[in-house]
Amino acid sequence: MKNKISIITLLTVLFIVFSCKNESDTNSNNTSQTTTEEHPKLILTAQGVKDIRAQLGSIPIFDNTLQKVKEEIDAEIASGIEVPIPKDYSGGYTHSRHKQNWFALQKAGVLYQILDDEKYAKYVKDMLMQYEALYKTLPLHPKTRSYARGKLFWQCLNDSNWLVYVSQAYDCVYNYLTAEERNKLETNLFRPFADHISVDSPQFYQRVHNHSTWGNAAVGMIGLVMDDEELVNRALYGIKDLQLDTKAKDDDGGLLNKDGKAGFLANIEEPFSPDGYYNEGPYYQRYAGYPFLIFAEGLHNVKPDLKIFEYKNGVLLKSINALLNLSDADGDFFPLNDGQKGMSYYNSALVTAVDISYHYGDQAPGLLSIAEKQNEVLLDDSGLAVALGIKNGKTQPFTRKSINLSDGPDGKQGGVGILRNEDLELVFKYAAQGSSHGHYDKLSYSLYENGEEIIQDYGLARFVNIEQKGGGNYLKENKTWAKQTIAHNTVTQNEISHFNGKYEVGSQHHSDLHYFAAEDEGIKIVSAKESNAYPGTEMLRTMVIIKDEDFEKPYLLDIMKITSEKTNQYDFPYYYFGQVLQTNFDYKISQILKPLGSKNGYQHLFVEGSGKAKEDNTKFSWMNNYKFYTLTTATKSNDELMFTRIGANDPEFNLRRDPALLLRRKNAKNTIFVSTIESHGSYSPVSESAQNSKSSITTLKVVLDTDDYTAISITNVNGNTKLFITVNKNASKEASHNLKINDKNYEWSGSYYFK
Repeated sequence: MKNKISIITLLTVLFIVFSCKNESDTNSNNTSQTTTEEHPKLILTAQGVKDIRAQLGSIPIFDNTLQKVKEEIDAEIASGIEVPIPKDYSGGYTHSRHKQNWFALQKAGVLYQILDDEKYAKYVKDMLMQYEALYKTLPLHPKTRSYARGKLFWQCLNDSNWLVYVSQAYDCVYNYLTAEERNKLETNLFRPFADHISVDSPQFYQRVHNHSTWGNAAVGMIGLVMDDEELVNRALYGIKDLQLDTKAKDDDGGLLNKDGKAGFLANIEEPFSPDGYYNEGPYYQRYAGYPFLIFAEGLHNVKPDLKIFEYKNGVLLKSINALLNLSDADGDFFPLNDGQKGMSYYNSALVTAVDISYHYGDQAPGLLSIAEKQNEVLLDDSGLAVALGIKNGKTQPFTRKSINLSDGPDGKQGGVGILRNEDLELVFKYAAQGSSHGHYDKLSYSLYENGEEIIQDYGLARFVNIEQKGGGNYLKENKTWAKQTIAHNTVTQNEISHFNGKYEVGSQHHSDLHYFAAEDEGIKIVSAKESNAYPGTEMLRTMVIIKDEDFEKPYLLDIMKITSEKTNQYDFPYYYFGQVLQTNFDYKISQILKPLGSKNGYQHLFVEGSGKAKEDNTKFSWMNNYKFYTLTTATKSNDELMFTRIGANDPEFNLRRDPALLLRRKNAKNTIFVSTIESHGSYSPVSESAQNSKSSITTLKVVLDTDDYTAISITNVNGNTKLFITVNKNASKEASHNLKINDKNYEWSGSYYFK
């Protein structure tokens, strides 16, 4: 019996030795898992991998995306790994190479999991080891412009971008690596990287801003992969017991560590309204949307008890619907605040948004139509859900409707109203400042027809990632022009921008919704007040899209009522596109171009021509993209009219040379600006024929303007007159009104009357 036990013991020892040797051998060849912990678990999950493999070959949009990614990464592998010493700004070679590397790492990790091909894991491992060797030698980036310098990149923001993507790659190859290799990467690369973004750079990390959201997500995602609870908590709640000057500013003028709030949850809590509107505007919501959603997905998978998609009444998923509604007919986002034109839902961040919204939301079939237009999906669990939805015929059109999106964490800081009727879209901004990316343009608007700008918002002054233009960063003209009030379609008083162009003042105030009405198919209205842009002056703007059978298309009615304690000069621009056709006022062309003013954006406007209104209605017609447009505005005899063009005091040609018609009213106290904009007719260069090239409005008249009501009559070429009355005070839907105008009584209930 004793000898039998000894033999069993000996066999057991030999088995253990052999097993250990075998594990060591397989680890050295990186062909088996070295930990019992399940990976991937962050974005792509172990169960998701099984489900994807089971469906491969039968889900076209997923299969096609996979093939494109495979071809891209196979080419990267063939060209070899390059991890250069950092030296450039955005758009420079080293910046672009490290950016390309983070995408390649993330995609290669996913390919390894889905295709079970070791070459992709080896590629990820080899590149990560090169980064480990480089990173521990790096000082701060040599470019010193940023308020928070990174090491791989000139700013911590881009370092955070890198870690958000690379954490996904690390998760995918986690079990491919040996314990020793993981320890090396975590000790020398990932932990120091996370520490530099956060502890070493509190001015970047410890605040509410899209930059910080990227930092929070980066630290949190690598923490989830490493199962490092301290990093995850640092991401969610910020750095504890950190002393930071709350009056310090970033390079965009934003206050740091506002109200002591920091961390991922604070970045959800403050910038998003209950409707999902992001206070910096759609361009930055798109940019911040990726870390918001991808980290939330990781938290959902690894820490489901947190219920992150239910946080603040599910605002992250609501924000996707809000963002999609902030796009025009072509899918381009409206350029509110610092927004680059042309950014659209074809951006990769919106592929993430659409897929995550569908998978974790209510699986709205309209999202599938956008996914089809994007023609790609994420190579993960949510992308599989979308691919299966499309395969199973669940797709329906995504319909945009008139919508009012509140601003502010409690929804009580103004908002953005979007009116839609047929092909016409009005974007009316009455929101809060929009953080450091906000513009000084209360009650401004832009107008679109079928995705084309009729009356434009300039957007930002920046050539993103084009090194020749300021290193791809914001140009000085963003502050001297793009943020100034005169750059927008709203009123400028005494050539001074709203809040005097001061962020500290503007960030304390917001406009207020007066009323929003979009239930009636024939008339859509948004009305809002602004009382703080100019102390002692109140602006009430009511914008209406009217669909009338007497007109070819819906048209815009715009009423800006100004009440002031003193006499002022008011400037009211219309930033149109296209060729001037006709005016009903005389003007002189400037022989020598001079700036309109010397500051607050006026220094960037050339005056190309000027004249004076000579009738009660001033008319201005133009053509753009073979369509005709007419502005009709109620004017006074001493109103000045100026043709202006952007580009004065711009020696480096940083600004677009866009035109505007500017209406100037001097020596006015209480006044009202009323106008209509019609889209009508078309021109064919093939047949050389013009259809309906003239305005249908003969008379636009203010028939009543009191503290309580403003009434506008609109008479068309057939002699038919319609009357629109807006309630200036008690505008609730339940209120009853009785008003006499020209001996005729008008009775109605609600915010407006139209007949």
